[in-house]
Amino acid sequence: MSKRKLKEDTNAECISKVQRILRERFCHQKPNAKLFGTELQYRDLLELLKRTAIHGESNSVLLIGPRGSGKTSLTCHVLKKLMEVKQIRDNILQVHLNGLLQTNDKIALKEITRQLNLENVVGDKVFGSFAENLTFLLEALKRGDRAHSCPVLFILDEFDLFVYHKNQTLLYNLFDIAQSAQTPIAVVGLTCRLDILELMEKRVKSRFSHRQIYLTNSFDLKKYLNICKEQLSLPPEFPEKTFTQKWNKNIQSLLEDKKVQDVLQNQFYYSKDLRCISMLLMLALSNITVSHAYISVSDLLEASRRCRMDSKANIIHGLSVLEFCLIIAMKHLNDIYEGEPFNFQMVYNEYQKFVQRKAHTVYNFEKPVVMKAFEHLQHLELIKPVEGSSICAQREYMLMKLLLDNSQIMDALQVYPNCPTDVKQWAVSSIN
Repeated sequence: MSKRKLKEDTNAECISKVQRILRERFCHQKPNAKLFGTELQYRDLLELLKRTAIHGESNSVLLIGPRGSGKTSLTCHVLKKLMEVKQIRDNILQVHLNGLLQTNDKIALKEITRQLNLENVVGDKVFGSFAENLTFLLEALKRGDRAHSCPVLFILDEFDLFVYHKNQTLLYNLFDIAQSAQTPIAVVGLTCRLDILELMEKRVKSRFSHRQIYLTNSFDLKKYLNICKEQLSLPPEFPEKTFTQKWNKNIQSLLEDKKVQDVLQNQFYYSKDLRCISMLLMLALSNITVSHAYISVSDLLEASRRCRMDSKANIIHGLSVLEFCLIIAMKHLNDIYEGEPFNFQMVYNEYQKFVQRKAHTVYNFEKPVVMKAFEHLQHLELIKPVEGSSICAQREYMLMKLLLDNSQIMDALQVYPNCPTDVKQWAVSSIN
C-alpha cells in the first residue's frame, strides 16, 4: 500500500471518529459531557439525592427553567455521580416517567411496576385504590427479613403534564409517601412552568417540600463563545494527537473570525437555548469530508442560513406558477380588504382579471383546475378555513385566511425559479 493511500485511509478514519464524537455530543444528553453554568444547582441536587440514597431521607424537589436550560442534562450528571458510589449503586432504584408518555395514572403505575421489575409480584392482585397499589409496590421492595426498603428515585419529566391527571392522584401519593417517610423516596420534577405551584391542588401542594431549583441560561456572550469552542474541540484522549492539534487550532481561528462571531452573536441574542447552537454546529459539521477535513467560515455561515430559513417560504418555492398566482391574488385581496377573510370565488375573480390583462403571456386554466390548486394550498396549510365558518357552505364560498404575510411572499418571489416577469410585476404592483 502506498504512503498516499495509507494517509487517506488514516484521514478518513479520523474524520469518521470526529463526526461520531461530535454528533453524540450535539444530539445526546451525555452524562459525561460538560455542565455550562449550572454547577451550583448540580451541587444542591446531588446533596439532596445523596441524603435519600445514603441516609434514607425522603425528599421532593422541582427543577424549574426554560427549555434548553439544562434540566435533563443536570439530572443525568447527578445520577451518574451517584452511581459511581458502590454503596449507592447497589442500594438504589430509579423510575423515570414522562408526562408526554404516561398520560394517565393507570399508565404511569404500569410503567412504575415495569421499571421496578415487580410484574410477577403484582400478578393478578386486585387493589381498591391507586394508593394501595403504589404502597404495595414499595412494600415489595423491602429486603427480605430486613425492615428497611430500597430508596427509590422518581424522575418526572414534563412534570406539569402530571398535574392534569385526574385528581392529581399520582403526585398526591408520591408526595404523601415522601412526607410521611413510609418508604425512602425522592421525587424530582422537571418543568418549564414557573407557575407550577399554582397548578397543584391544595392537598398536593401541602405535601410537597417546596424545594425548588431554578435554572436559567445566565451566561454572557463571552461564555457562550467559549461553550461553542468546547463543544467543537476534540478531547485530549482522541487517538490521533497530530490531527487533534490541527483540528483544535482550526476551531480556535474559526471562532476568532469576525463573520463567525457575528453569526454566533445573532444566535446568542435570538436564543440562549444550547440545543439551538448544537443544531447550528451539527449542520456545519455535516459538511466535513476527507477532502474538506475542517469546518470553514462558509460552512458556519451556510448552517446559519439554513437554521433561519423560513419553512413556509420553502414550501412556496415548490409551488406551480398557477398556485403562486393564487397566493398573489390572495395577497392582493388582503391589501384591498385589510386582512378580511376571502373565499375561492373572490380569489378566482382576482386571478381572472390578471389573466385577461396578460392573456398573451399567462395560460388561462379551467375553473376546476384552479379549484384543485386552491385545495392543494389548503392541504399545504398555506391557507386555512376561518374558525366558525359554516361547513355546509359550498366550497367556492367557504371563508379562508392566508397564513403568509407580504414579506414572506415577496422574499419567496425573489428566489422562485423561472417565475414569469408579468407575475412578478403583478405581485409588486399589489403592494401599492
